Order: sequence, then structure tokens, then C-alpha cells
Amino acid sequence: MTTEALFCGDEAQARPWLDRLDTRARIVAALAIVLCVVAIRSPWVLLAGAPLLLGFALACGLRGGEILARLAHAEGFLLVLLLMLPLTVPGPAWATLGPLEFSRPGVERAVMILLRVNLSALAVLTLLAGLEPSRFGHALARLGVPEKLAHLLLFAARWTELVRQEARRLHDAMRARAFRASTSAHSWRTLGHFTGQLLLRALERAERVDEAMRCRGFSGRFALVSDERFRARDLVFLAGLGCVLLGGLLTDRAA
Repeated sequence: MTTEALFCGDEAQARPWLDRLDTRARIVAALAIVLCVVAIRSPWVLLAGAPLLLGFALACGLRGGEILARLAHAEGFLLVLLLMLPLTVPGPAWATLGPLEFSRPGVERAVMILLRVNLSALAVLTLLAGLEPSRFGHALARLGVPEKLAHLLLFAARWTELVRQEARRLHDAMRARAFRASTSAHSWRTLGHFTGQLLLRALERAERVDEAMRCRGFSGRFALVSDERFRARDLVFLAGLGCVLLGGLLTDRAA
């Protein structure tokens, strides 16, 4: 089965082994990994788990360049934390650079945040980023997530791509008229018109979709049609993952 990137119109690489798992098992596995990463207090245990998680991602079909490109989106925010926490968290000095003093608790906290965010993002990227939005939303509903929240997710997944396409058309029209962004009053006024037109077009399309759904008898609930079944391989996968996570937690407590 060829999967599609979550909340993205671009097709993702097929992951035959991972796609054979029940979507609910993948969601539970991702949540369990994130909770375990947050609960671990030793940076050495997190460092030891990084190659395991990276190897799992590569075994699932992700490429090294794809992993780096996805993780790079979070690194800008983390870079700010790495610079600010050692300077703002009080405690014994770890290093000094002229008038700047980097505290040891700040450095330790920044490193822990860096490891936790990257490991959690890698787990979510591996297990969930290749899911079709409809498949992901149906799995959440079958796990007991409130239906309204599942509906919002399905609509957001669809409308994110529609608004992106509309914005691309408006941008192409602006470029065809030789528009170049700058700090001039004309540029700001044009960008304001662009934003207003984008919101108006999104609203008009939403009204048309609402009328079409009412004409088709939409009663406020989507039919959750799915042929997925929780099988033995899902149980084996979750049991194996549970053993690995339990071993990491025990090692952390013993460290």
C-alpha cells in the first residue's frame, strides 16, 4: 500500500512492513515511545536509545536525508533553548565566555530537552508521518477519541492542502504581474490584499462544501469505514516494543 504524508499532499515512500500493522497499534506505539522518552531522566539512557530508534526508522523505510530534513524544522527552536537556558537557569558555572556564564543546570536541562524533542519527533515521524489523514482520523475515532476531534482532524487535513493550493494560485498570479516583495507601502498593501483574498476564497469554498454535504444528508457524523483488524503481528509488535521501553525505564531508574 502506498501511503501519503500526514497533512501533506505529497506522496510518501511506501513502507510495506509498517503498513501491514493496524493503524491503532502504530498510534499507541508512538504515544508509548513519547511518554517513555519524557519519563527517562538520564541523558545517557536517551543517548543509548537514539541509535536504536534511528535504526528502527531506517528499517521502516525512511532515508537518512529525509530524517534530517524533517528534524531540521525543530532545530531552530531548540537552538534558541540551547543558547538561552544555560544563560538564564541559575546554578554553578559550567563554563564562561567573557562576561557570559553558562550554568551547569542550564546546560543539562538544554541537553535533555534536545534529546527528548528529537527522539519524540523521530518516533512520530517513523510511525505516523506516512499515514493517510483519513486512515489516521478513523483510527483515532476507533481508539475512543471524541468524534468531534476526529472530524476536526479530517477537515484540517483536507483543508490545509486546499488552502495551500489556493495560496499557490494567488502567488502565481502576483508573480505574473511582476510583484516582488519588499518593505514598501505598495508591497505591504499587496500582501494584505493577498491575505484577505485567501481568507475570502477559503470561506466561500467552505460554504459550498457545507451546502454540498447538507444536500447529501450529512448528519454531523462520518461513517467510520475501515477493514483493519488487530492481528497477532500487532500484538507481537506492541509486546516487543513494551519490553524495550520497560528495559529503558528500568535502566534509567537503576542508573
